[in-house]
Parts: sequence; structure tokens; C-alpha cells
Amino acid sequence: MRGVAMIAALVVSAAAAWGQAPPAPAAAGAATRVGFIDVQRVLARSAAGVAAREQLERERATMQREMDGKRQELERLRDELEKKGPLMTAEARRDKQDVFERKRRDAARLADDFQKELEKKEQQLLQTVLQALSGIIARVGKERGYYIVLEKRGAMVLYAAAEADLTDEIIRAYDQQAGTKGKK
Repeated sequence: MRGVAMIAALVVSAAAAWGQAPPAPAAAGAATRVGFIDVQRVLARSAAGVAAREQLERERATMQREMDGKRQELERLRDELEKKGPLMTAEARRDKQDVFERKRRDAARLADDFQKELEKKEQQLLQTVLQALSGIIARVGKERGYYIVLEKRGAMVLYAAAEADLTDEIIRAYDQQAGTKGKK
């Protein structure tokens, strides 16, 4: 997860989706129900999370192939400089070395650009999944009578009873909602 701020926004948006105060405990003095979900597990196991990860991996593989081609070209140029450099004129060797350095800088810039592009795409995919989850979390939380639903990792939950874990229910609801949207 990219930060507590995103998780806090998720919890706040889920609370706002309730549109009213959460249900009150059944009797005065009764324990307030608090649930939690593990967003990382939702992203790892839900159909949409898996699809998003696979899409990112395909893009990463495409970028990696391009970088591998650049690396091979640089190795070829370096080998050529090492083997033929002593036989070249000083000017030809300098030109060849300038080409090598320019291509090395270009490859480094391209690698940096690819890294930033992947991070941006990962952030966009994550945001899309989290937006879809907020309504589901609010609905499940309301239906089950939870006062608050926390994100397990970002909220620093020190103890959580297994029965308070809504993660698997959220995954099922998310996959079910995604399945019905795909059929429309």
C-alpha cells in the first residue's frame, strides 16, 4: 500500500457512503463492533486485483525487453570500442566513445522514465480498485452492523479477532460486483 493517507481516504469515503451515523449497538453498554480488512490481501486475491497486477507485469515485461535491447546495444558498442579502439584513429575512437556515452545516458533516462511510468500506472490501478472497494466496504460494514471498518496494516491494528476480519467477504462481494458489471 502506498501510504496511510490513501487508506484513511478509503475509510473516510466508506464512512461517508453510509450517509448517516453507523448503527448503534443493540443495548446500552454493548460493545461497539469494529471490523478490519487487509487491502493488500484484497489486491492480491480479488479478480480485479489479480488482473491489475497481470496488466502491470505485462507492461513491465514490455519495458524490460526494450531495456534489454538497449543494454545489448551498449555491450556491443563497448566491445567494439575495446577491440577496435586501438586500431581506430583518435578522432574515430572519440566519435565512437561519444556515441556510446550518449546511448548510455539515453538508456539511463529511459529506465528512469519507465520506472516513473510504472509507478504512475500502479498508482492509477490501485486508486481504481480502492474506489470500487469503498462502496463495497460501506455496504458490508452497514449490513453487518459495524461501527467502523479499519485497514489492518495502515491502522496499525495490534490485535484482531479472526471473526472481525471482513477481507474474504469483501473479496467475494468485489468479485461478484465485478462479475455482474461485466455481464451488463
